Amino acid sequence: MTTVTPKRFTLAEFHRLMELGFLTEDDRVELIRGELIEMAAKGTRHSVCNTKLSKELERLLGDRAVVRVQEPVVLLPNSEPEPDVALVRGQADDYLSNHPQPEDIFLLIEVADSSLDYDQSTKLELYAENGIQDYWIVNLVANQLECYSQPYLNEQGKYGDRLKQIALRHESIAIPGFVDLSLDLDKVFPSLRNQK
Repeated sequence: MTTVTPKRFTLAEFHRLMELGFLTEDDRVELIRGELIEMAAKGTRHSVCNTKLSKELERLLGDRAVVRVQEPVVLLPNSEPEPDVALVRGQADDYLSNHPQPEDIFLLIEVADSSLDYDQSTKLELYAENGIQDYWIVNLVANQLECYSQPYLNEQGKYGDRLKQIALRHESIAIPGFVDLSLDLDKVFPSLRNQK
């Protein structure tokens, strides 16, 4: 009897596939724990929310952080997810030679509707395992923001976050790393009156 084992890619192999043209920017995949994962298609609510979120964060933060939208971050040893928004230190040109790594990251944000379960489980565990201190999910199903912080490893060897805070669409929330700034969630969630 033969055991079937999936091929897992290293970061170097993943980048080589892109260099050789086997993967292009049009291939909506990300590397998660060595596996190529096809990213979910984005609906209009997801796209509108992501646009409003990134615009509001850029307005609030100015030059105090880089707002990266659907761009990779490197999580060693073998993951390169593309969160919907990443707030990172420094200036955009600081990432010409390498994508941001955990020590560069203030906050990772996923906008979720069809990907909600995946973002609440696989992505949450991956980010906690890599010491990402703050992870948000803009939950379009429940119209709320889920804020996760304080990553830890439990006795069963699983990673998670000690704290989960819920913020409702009419509330504001402090931006991690910027105690003087608050994000007004009414400016992020798609308008209820324009939904069909």
